[in-house]
Amino acid sequence: MEHRERGIREVDGVAVLARHRATCHCGEVELALDLPDGIVDPRRCDCSICRRKGAVVASVPLAGLHVVRGADRLRLYQFNTHTARHYFCGTCGIYTHHQRRSNPEQYGYNVGCLDGINPLKIAGVSCEDGVNHPSDRATAGPA
Repeated sequence: MEHRERGIREVDGVAVLARHRATCHCGEVELALDLPDGIVDPRRCDCSICRRKGAVVASVPLAGLHVVRGADRLRLYQFNTHTARHYFCGTCGIYTHHQRRSNPEQYGYNVGCLDGINPLKIAGVSCEDGVNHPSDRATAGPA
């Protein structure tokens, strides 16, 4: 694994391409991800949905994710504040990406969907505190 600039450019001998293909398990959904800096900030989260899906995710700007094929196969799931938009394949059930709650200008994507990339080979993946989400913290002072 090699780190350059901001992101990971190689995982277990597989190059992360500047435009990398990502697919669900059955191949019905295909994404193209613009990854000029590689895999940026891979992480897990311990919120209620992320604990269950267990995916390593990384982020791209909204303009950096393109649905190439299978938009009609994508299903949307929202819960709690209905801010985040979680997408998964309606055929095989694999989570592909989500529009982030903490930064709605970004998509989080499932690193395991990147062609040839094994996210379990990325060392030191951190876990974000999604149970105590920053958007849930009170911003008002004492009453």
